[in-house]
Amino acid sequence: MAAIRSLLFALVFLGGTVPLALLVAAAGFVSPAAVRRGAHLWAAFFVWCARVFAGVRLAVRGAVPQHACLVAFKHQSAFETYLTLYLFDRPAVVMKKELLEIPVWGFIARRHGSIGVDRSRGTAAMKLLLREARDRVAASRPILIFPEGTRVPVGAAPPLKAGLFALYQATGLPVVPVALDSGRLWARGFLKRPGTVTLAFQPEVPPGLAKEEMEARVHAAINADPLTAPVRPA
Repeated sequence: MAAIRSLLFALVFLGGTVPLALLVAAAGFVSPAAVRRGAHLWAAFFVWCARVFAGVRLAVRGAVPQHACLVAFKHQSAFETYLTLYLFDRPAVVMKKELLEIPVWGFIARRHGSIGVDRSRGTAAMKLLLREARDRVAASRPILIFPEGTRVPVGAAPPLKAGLFALYQATGLPVVPVALDSGRLWARGFLKRPGTVTLAFQPEVPPGLAKEEMEARVHAAINADPLTAPVRPA
């Protein structure tokens, strides 16, 4: 049954993504605001398809921040990448530069305000990241980052990459850690398992902490159980 539902999800979501992507790309010539509205519609379509066809529901604990701050996500699957466009009004998502080079999708992401990081460029890439992040912060947009750098298996807790502290230090913003359990149901590959994915938006880690303390607090928070972790008040 899970295989049949996964197939239905893939057919409907991918089939609907093509015309939606073209529509959102066309909106990119109108304004970034039109792109953000279109991207949110596409992400809402994903959440609907996941629930109706794959049987994967979403539960969100804690208040989702819509102001300028750093939002540090645990990264177990592709599921949460769609949620960055669904849960936030004007997110600025930090991602690999290669994703911005994908035809159509890359144009949409750039117009949306995503920040590409070219890991091969070292210090130059970090300077560009910080410059673009400051621009988004000036517009009161939250900066969303996956500080582990890539998807990790359920139970894995690798050290955080340097980009999070660089942003933390340069922007003077608090960090909102996000724990989740998407990897149980939305693993790599074709098969999706029905159930509920829970995200927990936790209390802010305040600005101004030393690197070791900030990273330790964020690391512990994103690796917490999202069903029981303390959450950010409304």
